[in-house]
Amino acid sequence: VQLQASGGGLVQAGGSLRLSCAASGRTFSSYSMAWFRQAPGKEREIVAATIWSSGTTYYTDSVKGRFTISRDNAKNTVYLQMNSLKPEDTAVYYCAAASGYHSSSYYYTPFPYQYWGQGTQVTVSS
Repeated sequence: VQLQASGGGLVQAGGSLRLSCAASGRTFSSYSMAWFRQAPGKEREIVAATIWSSGTTYYTDSVKGRFTISRDNAKNTVYLQMNSLKPEDTAVYYCAAASGYHSSSYYYTPFPYQYWGQGTQVTVSS
């Protein structure tokens, strides 16, 4: 599986962006997908995930109510709609894909994700 992320950019605080991650392959619907981000000097952290087997979605606390993860299996694409952006959302955002079955909590870590996109920069100015 190859992942291609896009949609990053520079936006003012309070603005919106939609990230897209296009995946190659014919079994996209059986992959759990996630967005991670990494700010300078910080560890990579999960932002949101959608688990293929249950349809469950997960958001880290700092983005709940502002970000929405969604997927279009017909287009092999996962999205991250980001609203009410804050300067602290500034980071490189990565999409990731995981196959197989895992406990829900395991999907909230980087470990089950075998495939990663190249990252797209999101910069939020104050």
